[in-house]
Amino acid sequence: MTKTKNTSFATLLGAVAGLALAAPAYAQDFPERAIEYIIPFNPGGESDITARMQEPMMEEALGVGVNVRHQPGGGGAVAWAEFQGNAEPDGHEIIGINLPHIVGQPIQRADSGYTTEGFDVITWFHFTPHVLVVRADSPFQTLDDLVNFAKENPQSLTVGGSGTFSGNHLETLRMEQLTEADVTYIPFTGTGPLPAAILGGHVGAVISNSTLAVQMVDDVRTLAVASEERLDVLPDTPTFRELGYDIVGGTYRGVAAPKGTPADRVEMLANLFTEMNTTMAERQVPMGFQMTDIRGQAAVDLLVRMREQYGDFLTQ
Repeated sequence: MTKTKNTSFATLLGAVAGLALAAPAYAQDFPERAIEYIIPFNPGGESDITARMQEPMMEEALGVGVNVRHQPGGGGAVAWAEFQGNAEPDGHEIIGINLPHIVGQPIQRADSGYTTEGFDVITWFHFTPHVLVVRADSPFQTLDDLVNFAKENPQSLTVGGSGTFSGNHLETLRMEQLTEADVTYIPFTGTGPLPAAILGGHVGAVISNSTLAVQMVDDVRTLAVASEERLDVLPDTPTFRELGYDIVGGTYRGVAAPKGTPADRVEMLANLFTEMNTTMAERQVPMGFQMTDIRGQAAVDLLVRMREQYGDFLTQ
């Protein structure tokens, strides 16, 4: 079993379940029934863990049930496509969304089934910088060790990550471009399977999120982090920039409603997620999450910036 530096996820879930939130001022006719909260990845990853922590607080505040449902596939694309095609725009159906996934996938795949603009973003509630990790007994002691091996042995090094043209995949592509390494990317249906993949030796390395490096601190060696500065939760891990490569990026997680959902309901839900973030910060920050509150026009502006950042890179 994977060792952890912090309290287990199960313990955290139990603690959060006992916390009550003040009910926001909701429109008289909303919500009328249970909220369907879709997670487009499999259980065990950051999106799932966060939704499970949010679920009891949402039920307490809204006075209705909240059904967290998983729909993995295509690095999120399967659920996002179905949501945009079928969800009713009344606020009772919401879905987890990730950046740069919802920017990169439509750029690279015309048949992704959804568009970046086809959501009403409620909020982006946290961010995790990307990390490059290997097993603790790996022969790669440094990033240069890994890069040199990948140059000398093209495509022989497998690097796991969540999904295709997801944040993990895009960071792997960017690392290849800037280091001139040549690796084979192995997509998984979410971040949940990655600990077993790296511990079992199914992949030689993983590019994932800072949370994985914190969770597996005794079992992996983190070679680099894609942040502006070193992270407080990983103080001994150098940034890619320190090592000579301009790689700064990570995964934003948020939640969206169907396009056309009444603006007052979107705002009410955004207020609720902000309140939950405040409650969860004490527990999630030590796990490697960086809490954010990006909504309204700021959420749209973030999509534009991410499209510019990754669009130029993907269309080269």
